[in-house]
Amino acid sequence: MKQFDVPVKYRSPLITAVKEKRKLEDRLKKDFTPTELDLGNLKVFLARHFGFCYGVENAIEIAFRTVDENPGKRIFLLSEMIHNPQVNADLQKHGVQFLQDTYGKQIIPFDEINANDIVLIPAFGTTLAIEKMLRDKGIQTEKYNTTCPFVEKVWNRSEQIASKGYSIIIHGKPMHEETRATFSHAAANAPAVILNDFHDAEILGGFIKGELPPDSFYEIFKGRYTEGFDVSKDLGRFGVVNQTTQLASDTQEIAEYLKMLVMEHYQLDSSTINQRFADTRDTLCYATNDNQTAVSGMLETSADLAIVVGGYNSSNTTHLVELCEKKLPTYFINNPDKLISPNEIQHFDFHTKRELVSTNYLPSLRPVRILITSGASCPDAIVEDVIRKLAVFTDSFDGVERYLHTITH
Repeated sequence: MKQFDVPVKYRSPLITAVKEKRKLEDRLKKDFTPTELDLGNLKVFLARHFGFCYGVENAIEIAFRTVDENPGKRIFLLSEMIHNPQVNADLQKHGVQFLQDTYGKQIIPFDEINANDIVLIPAFGTTLAIEKMLRDKGIQTEKYNTTCPFVEKVWNRSEQIASKGYSIIIHGKPMHEETRATFSHAAANAPAVILNDFHDAEILGGFIKGELPPDSFYEIFKGRYTEGFDVSKDLGRFGVVNQTTQLASDTQEIAEYLKMLVMEHYQLDSSTINQRFADTRDTLCYATNDNQTAVSGMLETSADLAIVVGGYNSSNTTHLVELCEKKLPTYFINNPDKLISPNEIQHFDFHTKRELVSTNYLPSLRPVRILITSGASCPDAIVEDVIRKLAVFTDSFDGVERYLHTITH
């Protein structure tokens, strides 16, 4: 896989050594058991896959290269480059300005940018309307487009099945930048509707089977369907794609549910289902799938707690937290400063969207066993800093250096 040039400050000697060792031992990526770091009073179990993915490293490389190559020019980002506060803050320190926030709220009016400016498109992509607006202003977009290739793969697959007469059902968070972009691209080619979760899929099933009054569709899915969507015919033939950072298992569950419903309703079998349902399994993002599968593998290890590191508005990170919460006490933090002391931790509750302070999160019994993973937009350096701070709290700091020496010599 391509090697990207990202700032050294985001790299970690410890995590790099761990990942290289696992890569050599498991070249085919079949082993999803965690890596054990025995640090003495602290045993850390790192997920097999975590941290920067291909799309994130690609975006970071383009962004910082753009800054380096264009001194004195005004550089803007449509919104956050990725959902990581440290990376976005670093870009702002280099003079990059954000035009919108994560939810599309305008920070700097588009009227204030012109053809002399550089506008970076974030890893999530953007809508066709915004792309056109930039082109109309004479602003070059191709060179500064950091859209993840796996997001573009979803767009391309949507266009392919749309050309065959299928509508597009998008599994995603309606207000997420990527979902808004995917919806825009899908809408250019076919009728489309966004499903937030499995419950939405069940409701949609009611319309497919004719069990719900058609007019109620437009209220239930208000703001989530394309203009002119005809519920009486546009649900007769469709494919399911997703926001790439959703839980892959959730997307698969929704797709399988709708597929079986269509088979039963139209009395189809495996040889005829493609008349009504397009197979889009190839659009699932490999990194999202690997990271989630790695967490599932990690959770088979006995532990006292789990710590998930990443941006609080990161969809892929939130889903890792969601998986861990089902099994054991889980703390969602975005940097090592949230580890206040051996007794206190400040962490994010994604259910209530607020930070909490919990006490007695580290058990008194030694060794403490902690599962650790991070989101696809979290620098490895932050994960190492978290491990080192936990090592200090458990009188295991020397264990980090011993472990690092062991795996690098």
